[in-house]
Amino acid sequence: MIKGSMLRDAIISAAITINNRKREVDELNVYPVPDGDTGTNMSMTIENSIAVLKRIGDDVPVSEVAKAAASAFLRGARGNSGVILSLIFRGFSKGLAQCTEAGCEDFANALSLGVEAAYKAVMKPTEGTILTVVRMAAEKAKETALSTNDTVIFWNAVCNEAEDTLAKTTEMLPQLKKAGVVDAGGMGLLIIFRAMTDVFEGKEIAKPAEPAADNSGDSDSFRTAVSEYDEEINYTYCTEFMLEKKKDCPDIFMLRAYLETIGDCVVVVDDEEIIKVHVHTDNPGKALQKGLEFGWFINDPKPKIENMRIQHQNKVKEARTAEEEGFTPAEQEKEFGFVAVAAGHGIEAMFTDLGADAIVQGGQTMNPSTDDILRAIMQTPAKTVFVLPNNKNIIMAAEQAVRLADRKVCVLQTRTIPQGISAMLAFDETQSLSDNRINMTKAFEKVSTGLVTFAARDSEFEGKQIKEGEILALENGKLSFTEKDINKAVIKLTKKLAKGDTSYVTLIHGADVTAENAEELVEILQSKLSSKIDVMLIDGGQPVYYYIISVE
Repeated sequence: MIKGSMLRDAIISAAITINNRKREVDELNVYPVPDGDTGTNMSMTIENSIAVLKRIGDDVPVSEVAKAAASAFLRGARGNSGVILSLIFRGFSKGLAQCTEAGCEDFANALSLGVEAAYKAVMKPTEGTILTVVRMAAEKAKETALSTNDTVIFWNAVCNEAEDTLAKTTEMLPQLKKAGVVDAGGMGLLIIFRAMTDVFEGKEIAKPAEPAADNSGDSDSFRTAVSEYDEEINYTYCTEFMLEKKKDCPDIFMLRAYLETIGDCVVVVDDEEIIKVHVHTDNPGKALQKGLEFGWFINDPKPKIENMRIQHQNKVKEARTAEEEGFTPAEQEKEFGFVAVAAGHGIEAMFTDLGADAIVQGGQTMNPSTDDILRAIMQTPAKTVFVLPNNKNIIMAAEQAVRLADRKVCVLQTRTIPQGISAMLAFDETQSLSDNRINMTKAFEKVSTGLVTFAARDSEFEGKQIKEGEILALENGKLSFTEKDINKAVIKLTKKLAKGDTSYVTLIHGADVTAENAEELVEILQSKLSSKIDVMLIDGGQPVYYYIISVE
């Protein structure tokens, strides 16, 4: 039988283990578009439970541990993989609700409940993913519980089945087969289950991995120089990368001088073979592009771009004590309110101007947690709050906040920023919740969205090899084509999106595009489109996407 203390230690160990191996899981992602990577999202989801679990004593029943963990998972859930993980552990909470200790039959029931919740939460479940892995593991759990009362044998059987199923995911999904990899979410789940089983077998809790030693360049001076600027945030993105020097590499001073013009906290360290770069900037893409003039990116470690403002917010959040949970919800003073997920000063300002009561910072590569969205809902002074996720990877996290709020919440299935804006424009305060939901949904579904970004990793699309750094054009969320030039990609993509009844095209340019370049592009685009189509330009300031294109 598994006691509460054992389950507590098992989940803590699993959280540490998946954090140690999150890069391994992240690198299984096969889609080239920059994304909130699976391993990172799963790690952040389960990591949210550590502080709560560490406060639980040794004599607490297994039901209380499962309940505490499930609540923390739910609030910390990020991205689709994180939400699915939280739902699997919600099954643990339900299945172990009456248990002081848990046996094989209890865990088999808990897994089945987790699978049921996970499948219900996904609108169109795809086999060959984490869902398949956990479903097959749950079926094996039921079978094994009939033949043994030994929880170690039971959990090893569950893990073995998960591992066998994971190996088969390569054949289940064409994109996995092309890349020759297994499903990232399934791998993350297997790592978590294996780590828990190790503790059930009597092994010690995993230890956090030591930071990797950096033997390239003058690492001590690099770290010292960086730490001098920890206190002040003048620019949004901390950008770090390493290059293998070109044989005819220009003077490194030229790279350092350029970086000083687009940011601060610049550190450029080099030796005979390697260049290591650190800069705080609002234009990480420009820093990476300039780096290519001096060398080639090294795969390990990969370039790293982190939003320091969001990091700071998270640190402040983590610093809250349990007593500070006395967060006071806003009074429900009006009938309707809005919460929008967005990133970029211009885009955030647009939603605020349209009437959004709260903005949750996030989007592609920056998936806010359920708790982030819940807090924004609770800060909205309305009886009914519309939530606009504006990204397909955030919808599930937003939906989990519905049952936690003290007021009515309506999550609209907006997958892009233009869809979110159109939904808000269609709102009519004189109409009912039902009518507004219908009208707003109809409005955003009519919007075609184009996205121009860069390939975050080497990949393959329809038989064509895509190299890291290439320009990607996405048409309504699907990869349409690749280009070498940003402007050419925008023009080609806009033409594909524009139809005979198109009246408006809105270009929202990102942080890595200058206003001058964007204005020039609008003139070119206007000349290539029908005279009946008006082209409008907005400075969105968003990361990741050079341009967001709205066609109506």
